[in-house]
Amino acid sequence: CGDPLPSGQLAAGVEESDRSATVSFPVTAPDGPNASQELAGAGRDVRLHGAACPRCRRGSSLITRSRAVGEYVGTLRAIVHVLKYDKRRSVAPRLARAMAASGKEVLCGVDAAIPVPLHWTRKWRRGFNQASLLASHLGIAVWPALARVRATSPQVALAASARRANVQNAFALARMRWPWQMPWRRRVEGKTVLLVDDVSTTSATLEACARVLRQAGVREVRALTAARVVGQPW
Repeated sequence: CGDPLPSGQLAAGVEESDRSATVSFPVTAPDGPNASQELAGAGRDVRLHGAACPRCRRGSSLITRSRAVGEYVGTLRAIVHVLKYDKRRSVAPRLARAMAASGKEVLCGVDAAIPVPLHWTRKWRRGFNQASLLASHLGIAVWPALARVRATSPQVALAASARRANVQNAFALARMRWPWQMPWRRRVEGKTVLLVDDVSTTSATLEACARVLRQAGVREVRALTAARVVGQPW
């Protein structure tokens, strides 16, 4: 994801040196009593400043390219919260369209999107997986090839090193529902896939998922998120 920022696109944590990038976020503010007041600014430009992230500079990422609509602040943060915590699923198609517009480069040539999975207990409490919902509106095939095999603590309250430890060995290839179905290991081998999630902070979750996929024979792993936290320690 250390590639120079394409003209007119906004990539979280990726930008040409000493330049800023702006993208107009085309999601109108949802109405209703649970909508955050921050959404009054929906449709304004989201501006991101910064250079390649430390992980990219170290060259240690298993993810070849990643993009996001913008920085996880202000209007974009509020929109993600409306989807994730207020359970306003109607926001997902418009948010996914913004992701597709910002992620044209990473979408090009991929075989399928693979949403970052929730543990079944968290999915049961929330009622849906926001990553799966966003992936379903990107206009490409969606493969539920990953499973979260153990419950993990919420990443938001953890430091960077603790985040990586928290998701270590938390993911595996999903089991097929029926014995006659082709196993995911055979289906993903040699493919280029796109991990999809709502927010990336230190990329610990995305990297843990990418490790499982690469071990299964995936040729290339890319990532696309709605938002990216900028300036977090690695």
